[in-house]
Amino acid sequence: MWEKLVQAWKIREVRNSMLFVFAMMVLFRFLANVPLPGVDVVALQRFFESNQVLGLVNLFSGGTLENFSVIALGVAPYITASIIFQLLGMIIPQLDELQKEGERGRQRINQWTRMATVPLAALQSIALISLMQNAQLPILTKSGMLYNLTIVMTVTAGTMFLMWIGELISEKKVGNGISLLIFAGIVAGIPSVLQRALVTYDSSQLVTWIGYGLIAIVTVLGVVYISEAQRNIPIQYARQVRGAAAGTSTHLPLRVLMAGVIPIIFAISLLLFPTIIGQFFLRARTQWLADAANWIIRTLQNEWVYGILYFALVVGFTYFYTAVIFKPDQVAENLQKQGGFIPGIRPGNPTETYLQHVVTRITLAGSVVLGFIAVMPFVLQSYSGTSTFAIGGTSLLIVVSVVIESMKQIESHVTMREYDVY
Repeated sequence: MWEKLVQAWKIREVRNSMLFVFAMMVLFRFLANVPLPGVDVVALQRFFESNQVLGLVNLFSGGTLENFSVIALGVAPYITASIIFQLLGMIIPQLDELQKEGERGRQRINQWTRMATVPLAALQSIALISLMQNAQLPILTKSGMLYNLTIVMTVTAGTMFLMWIGELISEKKVGNGISLLIFAGIVAGIPSVLQRALVTYDSSQLVTWIGYGLIAIVTVLGVVYISEAQRNIPIQYARQVRGAAAGTSTHLPLRVLMAGVIPIIFAISLLLFPTIIGQFFLRARTQWLADAANWIIRTLQNEWVYGILYFALVVGFTYFYTAVIFKPDQVAENLQKQGGFIPGIRPGNPTETYLQHVVTRITLAGSVVLGFIAVMPFVLQSYSGTSTFAIGGTSLLIVVSVVIESMKQIESHVTMREYDVY
């Protein structure tokens, strides 16, 4: 890994891309520490310490919510909008056809996603203000229509700015911009987490901390293993193809976990949504609405219910996102145009069916392993009684996955330059 980084650093274009991404992360962390006016920081910290759900929301905002900064919602509304449009693609035939149109279709869907992010960010900021104002300890020291409108507009603008930064990072081809922003927020919080751990360390919790260390090691090894695993499909070329001799054999690598960290982000975002809405209606004047909100929150706070739903959503989103990014019909068509075929499989539709069958089988293994890795911290939480493991385990899972994804893109840059030399 370090050799590839050194080689990448020597390439001017890649080095400039890496420096740009680093500068954007620094800008992101600077904005995350610019608080909004009228906030009691002490009351806000106590509120977060007593609420595990808000801890996870803060995690997926990129660590911006705990300071109630000008980018308090982070990239969460954009992630929600992306999930909505990708799910709508499975329901609305017109959107599904648009997704199949290639780059033009993706650009139109991305534009609609950006437009949907604005009202979602405004609604979530309104819900956040209501939640802060209805807390047991007064967090917002100011109130009024003008103040609330200013907060909503500022936070919404901050989300759109982060969305733009994320897209700029993605264009540099050294990692997914949204994932890297979440990664930056997690890494920035490591020093404070270590400080609190050292201050509150108790020798009676030694076994618990050892268990957490083992879970962390298993998480890292498991994510690395499942991310690197792949199934090689043999490919035979029966004729001359761009310099390849007749009868040349090669292989088509199919990754066991093509979706990367996206299923984790999607799953937790979807699980957090009803809880956030439920907390918004806890103090509703309509009794049945307040009771329903209370039931949703209590149900999702149950470790077993949350763990089972989390596992099922991770598996489901792994299949879903794999179907979005891997098109067996296009691969089969390209192989046929290039004169390639899988030994024992006819070109065209039989090749497409075979590839779909293989991807379905290997994705099952990848999704189940990823699901088990995701819920392991929650299992440890049920025995230890602390929410730190759940949040910390999810953070570790995201950090490792993002690092692997970024390293793969950097390695691809280095490999392309090596081919250019020859």
